[in-house]
Amino acid sequence: MSCIRFNTPAQRLQMAADAPALRTREEVERHYRSPAMTESKIRRLRLLAESDNPKIRERVAADYHTPLDLVERLAKDPDAGVRATLARNETVSCDILRDLARDESETVRGFVAINYFVPEDAMADLADDVSPVVRGLVAWKAQLAEESAQELVEA
Repeated sequence: MSCIRFNTPAQRLQMAADAPALRTREEVERHYRSPAMTESKIRRLRLLAESDNPKIRERVAADYHTPLDLVERLAKDPDAGVRATLARNETVSCDILRDLARDESETVRGFVAINYFVPEDAMADLADDVSPVVRGLVAWKAQLAEESAQELVEA
């Protein structure tokens, strides 16, 4: 017996008619808007940043609302996973990304390389990184940027 299901044209038309309408970006943002950042949430982030569990500190490093003083502290966290999570955070300042680009962990440097907001000088340093993985990520990101630019020119 086959697990493939074949729908008749009438069934496909009915499924299309019953399908929910796609929401616009504005409708989605309005529907799924995050609650406002409050002082109590900031206090909670500060408390979680003190945890002995690195996975909890990673959660703080991933948060877009983490205060700058906590971001600076997490950039020096002894756990590479915390620093790598911070390197993926798109709200982290260029200065911190520059510091993370010189991190001892190949994983951290790799995540800095694929962060969309990493400064050019840090990318230039990462292009000459000792790790072939990091250099490969830099080359991959440059290739993606080039292909995107070509698509814009062709459009």
